[in-house]
Order: sequence, then C-alpha cells, then structure tokens
Amino acid sequence: MDKIAQVPTNIITGALGVGKTTLIQALLKAKPSDERWAVLVNEFGEIGVDGALLSSPEDKGVFIREVPGGCMCCTSGLPMQIALNMLLARAKPHRLLIEPTGLGHPKEVLQTLTAEHYQGVLDVGTTLTLIDPRKLASQRWREHQTFQEQLQVADHIVATKSDLYEQDLLPELKAYLNKLEITDTPISLAEQGEIDINILFGQSKYQQTVNENSHSHSHSNSHSAIEHSHNITAPAVGSIKVANNGEGHYSFGWICSPTLIFNYKLVMDTLFTVAVDRLKAVIITEQGVLACNISDGCVSINIVAHEAADSRIEFITQDKQLAIQTCEKLETAFGLSSE
Repeated sequence: MDKIAQVPTNIITGALGVGKTTLIQALLKAKPSDERWAVLVNEFGEIGVDGALLSSPEDKGVFIREVPGGCMCCTSGLPMQIALNMLLARAKPHRLLIEPTGLGHPKEVLQTLTAEHYQGVLDVGTTLTLIDPRKLASQRWREHQTFQEQLQVADHIVATKSDLYEQDLLPELKAYLNKLEITDTPISLAEQGEIDINILFGQSKYQQTVNENSHSHSHSNSHSAIEHSHNITAPAVGSIKVANNGEGHYSFGWICSPTLIFNYKLVMDTLFTVAVDRLKAVIITEQGVLACNISDGCVSINIVAHEAADSRIEFITQDKQLAIQTCEKLETAFGLSSE
C-alpha cells in the first residue's frame, strides 16, 4: 500500500451562495487527467447536496465525501477527521480540496489540518476565499464576523461572478479589505468559477502559526455535528425531511426515494418562485436529472449528464417565517414529507 504523505491541500471558503461548488467543478475539469483528486465537502444542511452536484466517476480520478449538518470543525474536529481519514484512505489523492460550509470558521479547519495527527500527511497550501463583491452592499454581510474571518485567513481572494457585474466593483472590494487591514492578499476574478489552476500551488501563511493563535468558537446548532458525520440514506419510498438551525440560519431538506420521478415543468414552475437565501437540489425528472441552484435571487437549473442515486432538495434562510412558508410550498408542490 502506498504511503499517504504530503498531500497538497487547499481550503476553498467563502459566504453562502458565493460560488464555491461552481469553482470546484471548474477546478476538477482542469485537473491533470493522470491525477487523483479528493474533495471533502461540508454543508450547513443535513441532507448533503454538494456531493451529488460534484458527482464524477471515481475512475476519472475524482473522489468526494461529505460532512453534513453544521461546521465540520466542531467537536474538536472529530467529524471532519473521520470523514477525511476515510477519504484519504480510499482516494490516495494527489491533491485534496476542502470546502467548508459558508457559515464555517476556517481558522479551526486550518487548526485541524495542521495538527500533529496530519503532520507529514497533508501539505496545506493556498487557502482561497471567494467573495461576490455585490454582497458588500449589505451591511449585515459586511459586519458578519465569520465572513470577515474567511477573508483574513485567505492566501488568495477570488472575486466570483465577475461576468455578472454591471460595473467594476474591485475598488469597493479593496476599500473594504483595507478596513479589515487586509492589504497584501492577491485578488483574482472568476467567471463561471474558472480561475488559473496555478493559484492552488502556493503555501498557507497560517500553516505554522494557526496552532499558536487558534481559538475556540461556540455554535447554537440544534444538532451536534458528531451525530451527522455520515450521510442520510434515501428511503425506499417517499421522502425524509431533516431540519437544522444555527448561526441565525434555518435549513430544511428532503432526500427522496430513487423511485420518485418529478415532473419537469412543475419543478421549473415551483423553483422559480422560491425566494430563500440559498437552495440547492438534484432532482430526477422524466426529462433527466436537474441540478438546481438558487442564490441571491438568481436561479440556475441545468440538466446534467450523470445519473443521480436519488433526489435531494435543501434550502437555507435567515427568515424563520419564510422557512416555514417555503417548506409548505415545496411539500405541497412536490408531495414531500412534512414530518
């Protein structure tokens, strides 16, 4: 058995809906064909949709594992370590990408990755922090401590969705970073999630200091992350509903039996009326598998080439009443479980 040693590792962090999954999809398409890459994905919701969105046959050198149900650095990083150890053993990767939840604390993730247990196993490189500069219009976002921390740990900042800007927002972004005393971190623009793959090859500025400067954080999640270090499996019939809340956000998700085939037109008509902060879904319809993504009022629904093991729908919002209303809408339209 080949020894797993000095695996180049990159954290890709950023706010909810900023485009982390899209960027990882683009990176996986650009990876050298003779390399195996592993992706560890953490989602705030309990269902785990990103793994299905990123799905790629392992014979193409892409291995994916999820840690659903909150920030994976909780409980001393144990859920993350279990998932990561299993992923490393299975993939024996040439590169590891880690996508924490948009509500996650990247300093604690870095602390876990640079702990004694992984010394000699992982070579922590560039941490990418993604930001949609349009979010700077929101005072709530600008003042959010977690989002500021994500920028402070960055070795490289990526301004995403640059093809959607109506004006140059880089001056506004740089002014915001200056207020946070972030002055030397390089910035790149990404269109459709595409960046220069060479950005990954640098070293982490926190690799040597994170253990010295680490600090703990508390969460108000309604479920312990350790209880959800595994994926929920699809039922034989019908659907299962799972909820989570914390960090001022509410998430609801459903995982559906593979036998459920949704009506394509009904899916389109329904999802274009949803107004939550974030929705991700992989839905099996009579016209194919749909990858659905709603963020900041923008709806993206595409038919994907690969098959899906089951249908999964999950959304996040800060508005509790809106969460309840959206649950009722999706349950009524799609016949989903309300319990």
